[in-house]
Amino acid sequence: MDVPRPSSVAGRKRRLRVALAAAGVLMLGAVTLGLSRLGPGSPRVERSAVLLDTVRRGEMLREVRGSGTLVAEDIRWLPAATEGRVERILGHPGDRVAPDTLILELSNPELVRVVLDATWEVKAAEADLQRDRKQLQSQLLNEKASAAGVESAWHQAVMEAELQENLAKDGLTSDLELKRARLRATEQGTRQTLEQERLLVAAEAGDAQLAAQRARLEQLRALLALRRDQLAGLRVLAGTAGILQEVPVEVGQSVTPGTNLARVAQPGRLKAQLQIAETQVPAVSAGQPARIDTRAGVVAGRVSRIDPGSRNGTVTVDVSLSGALPRGARPDMTVDGTIELERLPDVLFVGQPAGARDGTDTTLFRVAPSGDEAERVPVRLGRTSATAVEIVRGLREGDRIVVSDTSAWEKSQRIRLE
Repeated sequence: MDVPRPSSVAGRKRRLRVALAAAGVLMLGAVTLGLSRLGPGSPRVERSAVLLDTVRRGEMLREVRGSGTLVAEDIRWLPAATEGRVERILGHPGDRVAPDTLILELSNPELVRVVLDATWEVKAAEADLQRDRKQLQSQLLNEKASAAGVESAWHQAVMEAELQENLAKDGLTSDLELKRARLRATEQGTRQTLEQERLLVAAEAGDAQLAAQRARLEQLRALLALRRDQLAGLRVLAGTAGILQEVPVEVGQSVTPGTNLARVAQPGRLKAQLQIAETQVPAVSAGQPARIDTRAGVVAGRVSRIDPGSRNGTVTVDVSLSGALPRGARPDMTVDGTIELERLPDVLFVGQPAGARDGTDTTLFRVAPSGDEAERVPVRLGRTSATAVEIVRGLREGDRIVVSDTSAWEKSQRIRLE
């Protein structure tokens, strides 16, 4: 029998190794080609984990949204009229109150003493006025009596002068006596005139003195009325019908004049105060229509005021409500609001992608026609809304894109949808 030679066996082994190596190279090339077609490092994403939307053409409604609360249009704060210490709190937020409802009581012993002192000062001033009035009346009577005596003496002097003139005509008296009589009449006339003027001045001076006393008395009475009002203000009443919203003080707390003690609102007239993102406020203006969702119904309204300042990146926008409020609507109720900015006719738009901003260039994942992968494409965005964004370029009608957050794949050009 034939015995194989060692040289032929070694040759067959070499050829087998070469064939296996070639097959491995071909397999590696096929895998490399497949991976190159898929793209380097394409992550796999569950289709249910992303949100897709289709680019559409038509009318786009621009809106902004924000959350907020219902507030009363008629709000009354009850400030402290004077210093005091909170003794009792009788009202609590949510209570319905009438104008004479007692909400809380303050105490101020010093004010009680001041009111008592002011009361006695008024009584003393009243007594002083009465005393001065009697004294002036007595002085005026004395002046009138003195004036009456002077007037009587003047009349007597006039009569004496007339008598001397008649006697002189008959030659029964001398010229000297006639002159004396005339001189006395003139002198008494002058005294009578001065006395009448003095009487008038005395009466005017008395009136002025009494007027000053009355003015001082009125001043003291006004001060007493003020102190009494302050004392009455220690009993804090609602002052109007409505709902007690807040009592921002505690028993034992000391308050100063002007400190807000309670807030009362009239629930019949409410408005919505929405917190709108500062970046979206420039498009908002007074008079724009709005919808307020109270969870129990949607109420129509219009923008009535825009706060000039911002806080924590938001701006307060007031919306006056024109529709009927649903049952259960109350101040401080949480609501959601949507403000209609404008309607854009015949534009290309799509559901707003995460992080979209007006007039910016960005990249979005566009789903391939096969639906099993999405490729990142550059897109120019136009005007944005609460739920949509205008497409200026980069996409066509009918394209489907990923609108959910894609920051996890920001370094990938493609993703596989499974």
